[in-house]
Amino acid sequence: MASTDVNESVAVLNILEDLPVTKESTTSRVLVNNPLLRVVDFSFDEGQLLTEHSSPRAVVVTLLTGTMDFDLEGETHNMVAGDMLYMRPGVTHALRATSKCHMQLVMVDTTA
Repeated sequence: MASTDVNESVAVLNILEDLPVTKESTTSRVLVNNPLLRVVDFSFDEGQLLTEHSSPRAVVVTLLTGTMDFDLEGETHNMVAGDMLYMRPGVTHALRATSKCHMQLVMVDTTA
C-alpha cells in the first residue's frame, strides 16, 4: 500500500486470506503508512524468525494466529493468538515462529 494520508479513513479487508502462510517464508503487507502511524501484518511459517533489531517508533505487536517466542529486553514471551506486547521506542527485540502464525505491528511516531 502506498502512503495513507493522516486525515484519510481506510478499510482493509480479508487480510488473513490475502496474506497466507508460505512454506519456509516470512511475508508482510503494509496496511497503513503515514508519518504518524504504520500498520504491517506478517505471516510466518513455523521456524521462521526475525533477528534482533529495534524501531525508532513505539510498537504494539498483536499475535493474530498461531504461536511464537518473542524476545523483548532479555525476556522471552511465549505468545499465543490474542496476546499483545508494547515496546517503547528503540528497544531491541527478536522473534521465532513456533507454529504457522500471523502477527500485526502497529508503529506510532512518538515525536510528532
